Amino acid sequence: MQLPANLFKAALRAGRPQIGLWLGLADAYVSELIASTGFDWLAIDAEHAPNDPRSVLAQLQALAPYPAQAVVRTASGDATLLKQYLDIGAQTLLIPMVESAAQAAGIVAATRYPPAGVRGVGSALARASRWNQVNDYLRSAEQEICVLVQVESAVGLDNLAAIAATAGVDGVFFGPADLAASLGLLGQTADTRVQDAIAQGIRTVRAAGKAAGVLSAEPDVARKYLAAGALFVAAGIDTILLVRAARDLRALFSDAAPAGESISPSPGRS
Repeated sequence: MQLPANLFKAALRAGRPQIGLWLGLADAYVSELIASTGFDWLAIDAEHAPNDPRSVLAQLQALAPYPAQAVVRTASGDATLLKQYLDIGAQTLLIPMVESAAQAAGIVAATRYPPAGVRGVGSALARASRWNQVNDYLRSAEQEICVLVQVESAVGLDNLAAIAATAGVDGVFFGPADLAASLGLLGQTADTRVQDAIAQGIRTVRAAGKAAGVLSAEPDVARKYLAAGALFVAAGIDTILLVRAARDLRALFSDAAPAGESISPSPGRS
């Protein structure tokens, strides 16, 4: 059995922009539904959404038949946690709140088996190795593992060049919400100071020969980041899409009786 190819990693290396969507509903059925719509990559969020290794596993299995590539955002860079997600078959990990090259190097080490890293060896139990049926998995696994680190603080921006230059880091993702908060602009991701910082960050990452990524639920802003050189852009979030669609639909009936208000029967009807 051959090691599954990481098409997302290959696309980034080839310089092909990848358009994604954020998955926060933590449900395999929803994730499969979204996978059928044509996005290049889908971020399974285990930092802010109610996901754990079991729910992420179910979503990885649901996405497997589709071209959309899974990116798992973990809750932290803890080596034990990263090991769990790698063992259940995640090939691309996005680790939040990275602020130094040393931290980035430790994350890379957690994705590599010794002597190159510190990943624990449990391939007989791992979906990633198809339970030791993938040829030479222990030596070849890192070829298809994609490490993305998330820079979302002023400290991270100060150390961005060194973070991006870290061996084994494939890309740097910018988190607008936390970055805005760190810059003293809580809730103001549209502020030009935040957007300019991200645009400059994209240039810094590209100068290091790495891929830059960002999330924006506003199409015009997402296109701006693509024009600035970002290669992997999440253009929406499933929770926001659902809420917007539901509110818009309800608004079409704004002249109807409010929810909970009884409607009197027509005259002549019981």
